[in-house]
Amino acid sequence: MALTPVELAAARLAAAFAEGRPVAPVRDLLGTQDVDAAYAVQQELTRSRVAGGAVVVGRKIGLTSPAVQRQLGVDQPDFGVLFADMDVSAEAEVPSGRLLQPKAEAEIAFVLKEDLADGDLDPAQVRAAVDYAVAALEIVDSRIADWDISLTDTVADNASSGLFVLAERRLTLDEFEPRETVMRLYADDVLVSEGNGAACLGDPLNALAWLARTARDLGDPLRAGQVVLSGALGPMVPAPPGTRIRAEISSLGEVTAAFSEKRDA
Repeated sequence: MALTPVELAAARLAAAFAEGRPVAPVRDLLGTQDVDAAYAVQQELTRSRVAGGAVVVGRKIGLTSPAVQRQLGVDQPDFGVLFADMDVSAEAEVPSGRLLQPKAEAEIAFVLKEDLADGDLDPAQVRAAVDYAVAALEIVDSRIADWDISLTDTVADNASSGLFVLAERRLTLDEFEPRETVMRLYADDVLVSEGNGAACLGDPLNALAWLARTARDLGDPLRAGQVVLSGALGPMVPAPPGTRIRAEISSLGEVTAAFSEKRDA
């Protein structure tokens, strides 16, 4: 029996992950507008990884910044799955050998203390479900060659996820307002990206509420204890081997990542 477009797209992206090489876009199989099919690919790849022993620890929201949307030519957010082995916060260096075409962006990460599965999932409910927030670096990556992506390409490819780094300092939402944060991101001590909380769908908590509703509608709601990377506060920047990335997010402080020198590190 012939494989479906969803199965073919999942197989193409799985090969890129397994072999460590970018592949052609999957929009030739899915089209550029069928987001449901793209999420079906993402879910198939997630099921395969979990069956292989991977542990889901949260979600990432992508394409929340207008600047990033302009960079990639899309006009709506997306989300992907965070696995435990993507968290490299405790590593001395980010392992460049695990990445194909890495870029970095600064974000606010929320850790939940309550499920977001029932109710209106309105701003008050979402705010109350947050345990604390930390400064974060998301290391985005693409299995699609040359970052030649449409919305369906990036959604299918787990929202172009790679790795992530969380800072140690924790603040509750009684201690700061996410929308009021100011971000500066440096590569090798050169300022390369700036932004603020309002760049993330007007407020990072808006992004969290969007994700909560979308994940529930897709049958896999957010759960207590999960980490949510809420979306870029400014444009993403290249992060090749040997780069040192540092982000300052007001109130939350600094988060840093040193990328290993060699691709095979």
